[in-house]
Amino acid sequence: MRLLIKNGTIVNNDNTQKANVLIENDKIIDIINHEDVTVDETINAEGMLIVPGLIDMHVHFRDPGYEYKDDLESGSKAAVAGGVTTCLPMANTNPLNDNRSITEAMIAKSKNIGLIDLLPIGAISKGFKGESIVEMGDMIEAGAVAFSDDGLPVTDSSVMRSALEYASSFNSFVISHSEDCCLAHRGVMNEGEISTILGLKGMPSEKEEIMVARDMLLAKLTGGHIHIAHVSSEWSLKLIELAKKEGINVTCEVAPHHFSFTDKKLLTYDTNYKMSPPLRSQRDMEAMREGLKNGLVDVIATDHAPHHSDEKFVEFEKAPFGILGLQTLVPLTLKLVEDDVISLNKMVELTSYKPAKLLKLENKGKIDKGMLADIAIIDPNLEYIYDDNLNKSKSKNSPLLYEKLKGAAVYTIKSGNIVYKFPECITK
Repeated sequence: MRLLIKNGTIVNNDNTQKANVLIENDKIIDIINHEDVTVDETINAEGMLIVPGLIDMHVHFRDPGYEYKDDLESGSKAAVAGGVTTCLPMANTNPLNDNRSITEAMIAKSKNIGLIDLLPIGAISKGFKGESIVEMGDMIEAGAVAFSDDGLPVTDSSVMRSALEYASSFNSFVISHSEDCCLAHRGVMNEGEISTILGLKGMPSEKEEIMVARDMLLAKLTGGHIHIAHVSSEWSLKLIELAKKEGINVTCEVAPHHFSFTDKKLLTYDTNYKMSPPLRSQRDMEAMREGLKNGLVDVIATDHAPHHSDEKFVEFEKAPFGILGLQTLVPLTLKLVEDDVISLNKMVELTSYKPAKLLKLENKGKIDKGMLADIAIIDPNLEYIYDDNLNKSKSKNSPLLYEKLKGAAVYTIKSGNIVYKFPECITK
């Protein structure tokens, strides 16, 4: 199978060029400035961006155990519809991904579906109890790439220390869900003016910052790599900046909802804006955008967290935390480009190149000769309604559903195969 992508603009983290991409089987075999080649299929990408397939380091596919919300198939379909070709699902499934058999089953099922590369994140602690760490070496051998009890913090510092030490010995890393659960227990949104107006129990940003500080100090102690998930607070970024200056092995991610929205969105009591960590103040949101701009933030990750409509259509306090994210990643990140917060090259760095580097995926993250043909073709000017026809998740918990969006992946190519076309797309 030979495929030519012509007339598009290739965007990598460090360069942009108008050229054609020649693919054979699962590899990019050449970048050319002509069309004089024999191919089986051609995609005309005139006016579009050709970028490396996006890598989402933080998703929840709810499989096994909660397949009524999403499963590996619907999650994979949502991923490729968002230009994402590699996903790292968190371990809070049922049963938990805290042993090699679950890791192997997830990978095998994903390979059978054949849409994305699935790189599971194993639990840190057995049973998510925070008492003893999992068999990390066994799980890495099975295909796990990192470890997190995401959804719950590891409250015992000695357990987190052991996790960092063991993960480091296997050339892996730990992802921290930074939350001090004893502070503002049962909070449902950011603590501040808006929570006071709404009469809802708030969660101060210190609830996140305390655990960010602890985990970075443990990384200092152990020399292990700590990755801070879904950063939402200005002071969390200040602490991360200090740690990086001190040479502590820390990286971090920010989710699109935290650089796009503030807690003012909750004035409507829309539970689709309820998430953990919560939407915070304008100042916090601006800090996330500045962190993306100046390079302090390493990765954009969606924290895609599907929930059934019946679970969200309840009183605000009773609704679960979480928001869909895979299919709104591109339009929300392109809005940063439109607002001159980041460049297109920086967008590729944050969504593909840097995740590939952190995960040591040498054949991903760039459009170049010899690289794996994982590619998203993005139309940055396409305007559309994100409706039920486009939404590939089983769930609908996005406040952007039925809204007009701008920018989308119109083709997604995985290992040389076209795995998604935007409904209006045709090959020429």
